[in-house]
Amino acid sequence: MKDERILLEHGSGGLLMNALIHDAFMPVFKNDYLEAMLDSAVIAIGKKKVCFTTDSYVVDPIFFPGGDIGSLSIHGTVNDIAMCGGKPLFISVGLILEEGFPKHDLERIITSMGKAAKTAGVQVVTGDTKVVPKGSADKIFINTSGLGIVEYKAAISPKSIRKDDCIIVSGTIGDHGAAILSTRQDLGFRSNILSDSAALNGLVEDVLAASKNIRFMRDATRGGLGAVLVEAAMASSLAFEIEEQQIPVRDDVRGLCEILGLDPIFIANEGKMVVVCAGRDADKVLSVIKAHPLGSGASIIGKVKETGRSRVILRTIVGGSRELDLPEGELIPRIC
Repeated sequence: MKDERILLEHGSGGLLMNALIHDAFMPVFKNDYLEAMLDSAVIAIGKKKVCFTTDSYVVDPIFFPGGDIGSLSIHGTVNDIAMCGGKPLFISVGLILEEGFPKHDLERIITSMGKAAKTAGVQVVTGDTKVVPKGSADKIFINTSGLGIVEYKAAISPKSIRKDDCIIVSGTIGDHGAAILSTRQDLGFRSNILSDSAALNGLVEDVLAASKNIRFMRDATRGGLGAVLVEAAMASSLAFEIEEQQIPVRDDVRGLCEILGLDPIFIANEGKMVVVCAGRDADKVLSVIKAHPLGSGASIIGKVKETGRSRVILRTIVGGSRELDLPEGELIPRIC
């Protein structure tokens, strides 16, 4: 690290970000909670289990089809708590504003955050605001932290994954990343693609009520579905076998990705999650997900296999196969 500089790729959710976490942060802050590498820290306080998480949002543009930086910041923090089996309760909001930022845009963003919090059933209970000189930031950056309670008895973690478990994705992938791409000024691309940004805690509650054998959940944000699968396979020391034909992708998203030479499996989502559950419960869990408005496009996309090494094998539509790995570069800068 001494001779390197931070690149956009260090925040992409790919190989460089993972290296940064393990090389720079883990040696200094190392503890059992961090080593679990979950979306939230699950902390025992007395007889209760508490979920605690934090995230920062720098998405560009700040208003995009289907959402904005405000609602996105609430959804992301709610989802991080929900993915650990927690019930989100309280959120903090920290704002960094660039001098000259339009007050009406700030009011629009704050109103959006309030609506998102109300829909998700959480309260914003504390916050902070800083203003920096013009040119020291890009319009507005938001940090949100969240607190929730975990009542689900089983540990939801990659280490809970077992051979013959089934892998489910809750709907079409790549919608958020494609929506952001379609608005970038230098692309000149016009489409009807909307971000899938949404709070998933209601859907997660239904999933947890349907099965006592939910092994793992993760919202597929930076790095997309592909990064989630690779990281989970590595952490579980198992192999995943995925059927490309079963991965739901909207035609317009697929078309945009083809034009730009991108793979939708690695494009960010903000309202889709991966669920790994016991094989015997897969059909029931899938039915519950599909019955929810945010899960109508859900699909079982693969199974967990026992192997000598952890990996993700994608069985392609044309009958071949390829091994997935974490992306090396920054596919879409400032996606969230």
